[in-house]
Amino acid sequence: MLLPAFDNSAIKNLLSQNPLFVFALESEATHEFAYVNPLFVGIGKLNAMYHLVKAIDKQKPGIVINLGSAGSLTHKRGDVVCCTSFVQRDMDVTALGFKKYETPFAVHDPVLLNGLKIDGMPQGVCGTGDSFVVDHNTTDYNVIDMEAYPLAWVCMQEQIPFLCLKYISDGANGAAAEDWPEMVKHAAAALKAAMQSLQM
Repeated sequence: MLLPAFDNSAIKNLLSQNPLFVFALESEATHEFAYVNPLFVGIGKLNAMYHLVKAIDKQKPGIVINLGSAGSLTHKRGDVVCCTSFVQRDMDVTALGFKKYETPFAVHDPVLLNGLKIDGMPQGVCGTGDSFVVDHNTTDYNVIDMEAYPLAWVCMQEQIPFLCLKYISDGANGAAAEDWPEMVKHAAAALKAAMQSLQM
């Protein structure tokens, strides 16, 4: 079941209803988000799902906001992109006749549509997997991370609105390993500015 669409004013209202801010790492939030009591889930899909499920059970949030860094060949480094759909990029059971990225016998399509759209902000399709990509070579998704898909999936199951903003830290190419440690230092300030623009 897909959640209904919300305009920016409705999202602003949701942000006042017990929001849960989710990051993979403290370095993506820094002191900029200390005021929201952020949840740090760690790196990877299993960590993300486990910690979000526990937090939802305890906190009963009205909206989940995933903020963090990501790679992209399409969006510029330093951009903040609103991800509105998600792909589990390391799911490949094509040898058994399933579509690429399709989870066998799942009730949803390979591309999970469950992200709130922010008017005026670039949109992205986020490919999530348990690898740090340095050789991105597909157009199936244009933002690359390691946590967003299971977060979006859990929120879909729980029927909780999900907002996902990613700061583009690298090009998911041969320079990614050098670019990410430097660019991630700027992620928190850029993401905070994006959130503040929604709350004005």
